[in-house]
Amino acid sequence: MATAGTHILVIDDDQKLCRLVGEYLGTFGYTVTAAHNGLAGLDLARQGHFDAVILDVMMPGLDGFEVLKRLRTTSTVPVLMLTGLGDEADRIIGLETGADDYLPKTFSTRELLARLRAVLRRSRRLSTEPASTAVTVGDLIADPSTRTVTQAQHLLTLTPVEFDVLLSLMQGAGRIKTREQLLLEVADRDFEVFDRSIDVHISSLRRKLGDDPKSPRYIQTVRTAGYLLLKPGSRGLE
Repeated sequence: MATAGTHILVIDDDQKLCRLVGEYLGTFGYTVTAAHNGLAGLDLARQGHFDAVILDVMMPGLDGFEVLKRLRTTSTVPVLMLTGLGDEADRIIGLETGADDYLPKTFSTRELLARLRAVLRRSRRLSTEPASTAVTVGDLIADPSTRTVTQAQHLLTLTPVEFDVLLSLMQGAGRIKTREQLLLEVADRDFEVFDRSIDVHISSLRRKLGDDPKSPRYIQTVRTAGYLLLKPGSRGLE
């Protein structure tokens, strides 16, 4: 069952879907509010009364990407995006903009509930865990207390999940982290064979770090194994 008072906002122009999601989640103790266009949904989300947002990509007027982009300027509320079936481009854009997870519009209600519970657990864990000390690897400094990363004293603009991925890699600098480990650490859910969300976050991190995957200074891909953050002066794994 949901924690008492857990309030979910669904932003989708499909009123039938909103009603079905509300009825289903309601049986598990969630309170669900629906908004049927992006602007109304954004206004509600900015009020800060919700524990998570379920956000559709394709809406007339203000689409889900723009809603998420504007919301992330003021809020870190967990966002679960609904994308078109098999539309990898939507998933990539959503994750890079700051979505915590995604589901195709053909989702099963059981999967929706599992993904929602996962992003809520992660959000609650971050809000209750004591902040650890800053981690330094070369010219990178990650500060969990402020959830910021600087590169050569330059502040990087990272999404919440990107921060968690980079912090995990920095804490294990020089050691391989598998995709499964990273998913469990930062998303609190089991690895799925076709879930490439970690790859998307790594790609975005590389771009923000100015890192070349063919000749990496920071993040190295270890084929069939995962990723590692290179220690200063290290040539990585052959």
